Amino acid sequence: MIEGISQGFLKNLDEGVLRRWLETALPSALGFFWTVVLAFLVYLIGVRIIRVVLKGFHKSLQLRKAELGVIQFTNQAVKVIGYAVLIVIILQLFGFEATSLSAAIASVGLTAGLAFQGSLSNFAGGVLILMLHPFRVGDYIVEDTHKNEGTVTEITIFYTKLKTLDNKIVVIPNGILANASLTNITDQDKRMINLTASISYGDDIDKAKSAIRKIIDEEPQVIRSEDIKVFVKQLGPSSVDIGFRFYVPMGEYWNAYWRTLERIKKEFDAAGITIPYQQLDVHINQ
Repeated sequence: MIEGISQGFLKNLDEGVLRRWLETALPSALGFFWTVVLAFLVYLIGVRIIRVVLKGFHKSLQLRKAELGVIQFTNQAVKVIGYAVLIVIILQLFGFEATSLSAAIASVGLTAGLAFQGSLSNFAGGVLILMLHPFRVGDYIVEDTHKNEGTVTEITIFYTKLKTLDNKIVVIPNGILANASLTNITDQDKRMINLTASISYGDDIDKAKSAIRKIIDEEPQVIRSEDIKVFVKQLGPSSVDIGFRFYVPMGEYWNAYWRTLERIKKEFDAAGITIPYQQLDVHINQ
């Protein structure tokens, strides 16, 4: 029986079964191999084209003096679209038809839209930020909902990056910034310093106000064209609170603020004016 099987196998070989199988499979394998090679070449060429297009968009927007946030957002959007088109082209090389791809993309798009509603909201928020300009790259903002604050360094298609004063990077979704209140501190070219100096009830109010006016007059960053106010703000439980306000350039705010606080202590000490502080009197009954 075994001898019969061997003879049958040899007979099949004689009839060219292996040869016919190779003739059928080898062209398909070679075709797939060259398709992979072509797809790899298309990918390399496509990546280079995308880079050239991105560079062209970047230069064009710079020549038009577009905002840095617009340039960052546009670069990312063009990059995503370019790679999506490249993937579709490569899939077509492997035999996927355009109609089938369109149906698949529509189906995937619907599913992704439901699954990634937050991301789509962030994308729409980024578009609104660039259109309405509540802030720009370089502005110092405070996000009121979670109290995140910092200088805007980048506006991407989904997130905005803030750099804090202690050199940390805070990433906030664009949807939150577009739909919640925020404070743009550096949108204007000047900022008001609004301080309060407290004196005791036994001190002379006019003398304290004169000391404060001297501090303001000697502050080099004060904008003299703006109103300067020194006034009694409140009669507190244990102090008379004197408020004063003046404007300085935005970039000099903190230096002027810290310098003014130091001068208040020195001038009040020199004038013999007491700055009250909380204290507790304890009486012991024998």
